[in-house]
Amino acid sequence: MASSATDLLIGKIVAILENEGTTIASVRDEVDSIKEELQSMKAFLVDAEADTAKNEREKLWVESIRNLAYDVEDVIDEFMYRMYEKQSGSRLSRRLHKTICFPKSLWFRRKTAKRLQKITKKIKDTAERNQKYDVGLVGGATTSEDIHRSVQNQADSSFFSMEDELVAIEGKKQILLGWLMDEEQHQTVISVVGMGGSGKTTLAAKTFNSERVKRHFDCCAWITVSQTSDAVHLFRSLIMKLYKSRKEDCPENLNTMSSSELIELLVNYLESKKYLVLLDDVWDINVWREVKVSLQDRQLGSRIIVTTRKEDVASNSFGVKSHVHHIQPLLKNEAWELFCKKAFSSNEHKTCPPDFVSLTRQLVEKCGGLPLAIVALGGLMSSKNSLDQWQQVCNSLNWHMDNNSLLDPVKNILLLSFNDLPSQLKHCFLYCSLFPEDFSIKRKRLVRLWIAEGFVENVKGITPEEVGDGYLWELCFRSMLQVVKRNGTGRPRKVKMHDLMRELGLSTAEKEKFGHVYDGRQVMEEISTRRLSIHKMDGEIKSWPGMSKIRSLLVFATDMSSLSFLNTLVSQFKLLRTLDLEGVQIDKLPDAVVYLFNLRYLNLNGTLIDELPESIGRLRNLQFLNIMNAKIASLPQGIAKLLNLRHLIMFRLTGNLLDFNYASGTKVPSNICKLQKLQRLSMIESEGDTIRLISNMTQLTSIAISNVKETDEVDLWVSIEKLNLLRTIALVASNEEEILPVKAQFSSLPHLKRLHLCGRLQNVIPWFSSLHSLTILYLHWSRLEDDVLPQIEALPNLTMLHLCNSYVGEELRFRRGFVKLERLYLWNFASVKKITIEKGVMPNLQFLSVKRCMELKTMPLGLEYLSNLQTLRLDDVPMEVIKPIRKGGADRSKVQHIPKILHVFEQSSERVHENLA
Repeated sequence: MASSATDLLIGKIVAILENEGTTIASVRDEVDSIKEELQSMKAFLVDAEADTAKNEREKLWVESIRNLAYDVEDVIDEFMYRMYEKQSGSRLSRRLHKTICFPKSLWFRRKTAKRLQKITKKIKDTAERNQKYDVGLVGGATTSEDIHRSVQNQADSSFFSMEDELVAIEGKKQILLGWLMDEEQHQTVISVVGMGGSGKTTLAAKTFNSERVKRHFDCCAWITVSQTSDAVHLFRSLIMKLYKSRKEDCPENLNTMSSSELIELLVNYLESKKYLVLLDDVWDINVWREVKVSLQDRQLGSRIIVTTRKEDVASNSFGVKSHVHHIQPLLKNEAWELFCKKAFSSNEHKTCPPDFVSLTRQLVEKCGGLPLAIVALGGLMSSKNSLDQWQQVCNSLNWHMDNNSLLDPVKNILLLSFNDLPSQLKHCFLYCSLFPEDFSIKRKRLVRLWIAEGFVENVKGITPEEVGDGYLWELCFRSMLQVVKRNGTGRPRKVKMHDLMRELGLSTAEKEKFGHVYDGRQVMEEISTRRLSIHKMDGEIKSWPGMSKIRSLLVFATDMSSLSFLNTLVSQFKLLRTLDLEGVQIDKLPDAVVYLFNLRYLNLNGTLIDELPESIGRLRNLQFLNIMNAKIASLPQGIAKLLNLRHLIMFRLTGNLLDFNYASGTKVPSNICKLQKLQRLSMIESEGDTIRLISNMTQLTSIAISNVKETDEVDLWVSIEKLNLLRTIALVASNEEEILPVKAQFSSLPHLKRLHLCGRLQNVIPWFSSLHSLTILYLHWSRLEDDVLPQIEALPNLTMLHLCNSYVGEELRFRRGFVKLERLYLWNFASVKKITIEKGVMPNLQFLSVKRCMELKTMPLGLEYLSNLQTLRLDDVPMEVIKPIRKGGADRSKVQHIPKILHVFEQSSERVHENLA
């Protein structure tokens, strides 16, 4: 970790020398000297970090070097901060920055030089004491280029398949199914108990998600019970999940109900229902007891599943019938199968090569039959290509199989996976641990935070976003992160940390002063950290020494509404680089934010803020600004001063996706075109010369424009033609009758990957067929009279097609092509009576959704040819379409190969979900 810190600092100092020549001139010698010392330290630390069995003297040495590196960062950040203040001529509030004196420039430069000289002397003194300073750089570290190549090579590998991590689970699932669906009418509690990483949640999920199970119960709910969960939060979550399972609206006053009111609501709601409730990862028997009070036995055959690591939780059913299933370690052959799937995923049959059998057997045995350990070690070994590398891992695994503790081996294997990460990925992994337990982390949010923190290195020819994506894929591949959800192209959309992985990350982060999680219970007096993540507020956080060292503030306590407290808190963090307030219910930007000169990342997504101040322009280093789904309708002139801005995200979802007006843009000043580094701009509202001026923003890769008019055609396509890096275009017409100005002839978009057109199209666009890189196409309210399908059927890379009210004819016929299409949405066709998919078309389709097509006379023809179709969803279609595909229906044989068939319709003002599979 210390070498990681110095890696980043060396890069930072080099950047200062290159970019801040005038400002740093008076302390250049000291900075150069620090740089040389840090580079020498790095050589030792690479070696020291690889040695997991450090003695106490070495540990203290590494800690002292890390602290000195942080001191360098503090001195340089404060120096740059004060120089900026002097150059900008602004007068910052003494109250906000009372910890900073504002001496005359010369005196301050001399003082900074002396501070750097003092640190340099400390470094040299430390080196002399250890006699190890001349160790050369050690090879073997993975570079970002290696990561990029590895990701590309493994893009289609089987590690993404959840089935790869399911071994010997079917028998266990059948046991649980028997208990769930037996004829016992009394409520039954089924406990699944085992240590972390043993597969409890995986087994429970496969059982819970069974279609047989869903049909057997009136309502179902899955909630995760973390160590910090309180009963009131769990009651609310339980109510929301139960209502959601029946597609019912939750009570509007749910968030204001007391504990007793929530219990009463639950008891009454479940009075006459056969329910299934799964409580995942229960740690505290008292919490389990409180939740159990609301789940009463009405002798309707209801079931409760509890997964836990603790025997006392599993053995208590509080008076009702119970079953306990103890998760056992995998058998040797099962463990071998799982390990080989992960370690040799690139082999044709995922089998172990003969030369590796002996070492593989040793590694599998040391995993103790624990799935998490096997998956993690297998993921690690998949990147090792030689027998020497495998032997080194075998020699370094400090497993103790005879100490009757399974937790130690798991921790060791997780630590080994962590230690094997390149320095940049260690920071990225530790950063994930700052998110709440079981939190689904959006890929884009996470990668942008990494970039703002300086974790993502510069690689020639690749954007930081692409490098960051490579980091994330690498962490997933190594089983350090789990993929929760994928987008239409198969890329991870959301990820999460396994609970044991998060424990490892948190303990390491706090030990290394990397970051700290505040859950409302600790006293912050002794906290010394660079990053603070607030998960829960219990009163207000009091000031503590070292607050000025905080570089990142993440707030997940979305109920924090005290603007004055948040303003006071932010004002203490004068050198903040990232500020994430997503979902926090504040209606004004804290005043202190505009004085954060070092701020790179500001996330206000989902807040109640309705305007940004003109002084937002002070944030000259800001790279990412997200005001999506806030209340901000227009941006101030000062936004144009943010010359380092790379992403400006500001669309607001306004209604149902079936409607024309489901999203709106934000008004921007005409000087927005000064933001020459901007890559993503979505969504701006067209006004005046806006469309013409965006042609100056030549780094744009993604643009979304609303309020587009037919008269904008010339300016629009002149601008687009100049934006050679565009990968995503979204255009929304000013109203549903406005003709969207899409040129008939255009050939400058060969690299476009995503196209979203919302508005009427006068004719089918011939150049659609030239979009050979296109993966996702949305045509929304196009209302074409001519069939668009012949223009897009041959697109070689199209994986998702979304057509909503895009055609006014009576038949949609898919005649050929769509070879890579995986997801197809056919929504809101008022006159379509027939949908036909001919044999051989879209052979890879996995998901088909037909919604609000009330003139449809029959189910889509040709479904029997779609052998890979996993899900068919039919929303608001005539009953004459549904009856023939029900069991016993005339066309049932044509859909019986589809694992999931869902019919959704409205009945008595309620949304009903009928399973037809």
